[in-house]
Amino acid sequence: MPRHLSFPDAAAAVRSRSQLRAQGMSEREIVRALQSGHLRKLQRNRFVAVAVWGDLWPESRHLVELSAAAAEMRTGEGVASYVSAGALRELPFYRHIPEAVHFTLPAGTRMSSRPGLQRHHDHLPEDDIDTVFGIRCTSLERTTFDLARTLTLEAAVAVADAALRQTTMVAGEYDMLAADVWRERMLERCARSRGVRGIRQAELAIRFADGRSESPGESVSRLQLSRLGFRRLRLQVPVPGPAGTRYRVDIEIEDARTFFEFDGLGKYLDESLRSGRTAEQVVLDEKRREDWIRGTTQKRMVRAESAHIVSPAALAQRLAAFGVMPPGH
Repeated sequence: MPRHLSFPDAAAAVRSRSQLRAQGMSEREIVRALQSGHLRKLQRNRFVAVAVWGDLWPESRHLVELSAAAAEMRTGEGVASYVSAGALRELPFYRHIPEAVHFTLPAGTRMSSRPGLQRHHDHLPEDDIDTVFGIRCTSLERTTFDLARTLTLEAAVAVADAALRQTTMVAGEYDMLAADVWRERMLERCARSRGVRGIRQAELAIRFADGRSESPGESVSRLQLSRLGFRRLRLQVPVPGPAGTRYRVDIEIEDARTFFEFDGLGKYLDESLRSGRTAEQVVLDEKRREDWIRGTTQKRMVRAESAHIVSPAALAQRLAAFGVMPPGH
């Protein structure tokens, strides 16, 4: 399984040309390492070992690229923005692989983009600028706004859900009032930006956002269910378990008396998510959990994987296999 890196770990993976030379590599050896595929060039004088690079999720790869680009910047005026700020703020990239590191600079700044580095020129109010891990970047709300209008709707919803979750989840409890305040504030930002590219999509994603979604897969599943016409969707539904325990189900489709769960492979294959259990034990525990939920609630359980949520049609086909039809069918 690919893995995620924190920004400090991503920065530690980057090597400058001078660092490689200090470790005993000559210029000729650096060139050979690049040609043989053992070393990857990030910026003019920044590199990463391919053995490290190949083992990372896109978000973590972008953190490595961001660290390299920030180290090469010759001015402190640049602010990491768009997907680069998103990666720094641990927002997800749903089916999106960034092609460049993004920095926003004040209008009139004479700096052009180059391969691997995209520069934007815009006025950023002070409230829209933060510092994270020593990198100046756009605030969480500004980053969410920018991504919600420039990514696909699926990715925009995943970003908005994750940002709202960071803002409103306290000690495992979802603060509905804080969520309403966040939504109103974000919609006001949209209203001030009429005419900006993608603003209608941003409004849609913000209105639809729900911080109770725990993964991009859950966010996109909810979006596709809504596109199919399901309106009564409950999130993170508690179900009493055996011996006083409590289970939670990702989504309840109340329209169809059906529970729905997005089944990411990480829970089975990623050791960090298995809590010390083997993959076989996770599968057995999931079976016992599902049997209990179906038996005690008398409701269907539909599990979907990434391929089932790529479009409303794909999800409709998956639901139909379980006897679940969209409203009106």
